[in-house]
Amino acid sequence: MKHGSKRPKLLTLFLAARPKHLVAGAAPVIVGSCLGYATLASFNIPLFVLALVSIILLQAGANMANDYFDHVSGNDWANKNPTPFSGGSRFIQQGLLTPKAMLLAALAALAFGCALGVVILMLTRSLFILVLGLIGVLGGFFYTASPIKLGYRTVGEFMIFLLFGLLPVYGAYYLQTERIDAVALVPGILVGILIFLIILVNEFPDVAADAAVNKRTLIVAFGVSASAWIYRVALIASFVIAIAAAALYRPMFYAGLLYMLTLPAAVAVLKALNKDDLVRPGQYKASQITVLIHTIGSLTLAAGFIISGIFRYA
Repeated sequence: MKHGSKRPKLLTLFLAARPKHLVAGAAPVIVGSCLGYATLASFNIPLFVLALVSIILLQAGANMANDYFDHVSGNDWANKNPTPFSGGSRFIQQGLLTPKAMLLAALAALAFGCALGVVILMLTRSLFILVLGLIGVLGGFFYTASPIKLGYRTVGEFMIFLLFGLLPVYGAYYLQTERIDAVALVPGILVGILIFLIILVNEFPDVAADAAVNKRTLIVAFGVSASAWIYRVALIASFVIAIAAAALYRPMFYAGLLYMLTLPAAVAVLKALNKDDLVRPGQYKASQITVLIHTIGSLTLAAGFIISGIFRYA
């Protein structure tokens, strides 16, 4: 490779990681860490940074691994309705990266993420963090990799709920507090629901391609109409949980109240959740709004915990 071509190649590899979507990995770490601050009024910045960069690298690696294995299965080749939120990066299909380059980049990102995880383990000597890390790495890689292919077996959405919701919220909370308790359960569930909604809504445009390669997502398994109702129920449940937790659980008071700031976006997405538009080429308004709900929802939870910590220890 000539010197002049190195930068475009590196830029292509960076874009293949889908950097605009890496907030999915950052969100649970931010929420869990802020919850830790609300609990102890202290904040371990080095552990926070290590956890944040590690999960972002692991997500980047998982994104590229999914591109590679969806290429191998023929899934992305069969997809005639890609959107900015679904259908993969399309870099292999467009000839911008070879499958081998995509796989090597995925393995490199996963390796760097694991290396930072080892540093965290050396600092914490925690079996809990080790278990969470192994689940995260293996779950992300085998989401589409053979022979497990979680995303092909109608459990992928639940795994995303765990991998980018409940488990990293708990992990980040533990890094700040060295506690394993019920405090992180509700925030973990809320962040898990938010990322579940993103995965679910992004599967609607892919339904024909997924069905063609026997990728049994919830949409393929239950159909468009039923899956739209699953989305509605999960979204509404997040507000019920947030309000109930704010009323009954002191650490969730400000976080639960601020989470209500996502209500206008929630109303908008419910209006956009038309079963015909969800699968119509060029229509991805529901995906756009769902990403916004995830971002605002995660930030409001984090802000609520910071406020709680300030008031509690003022």
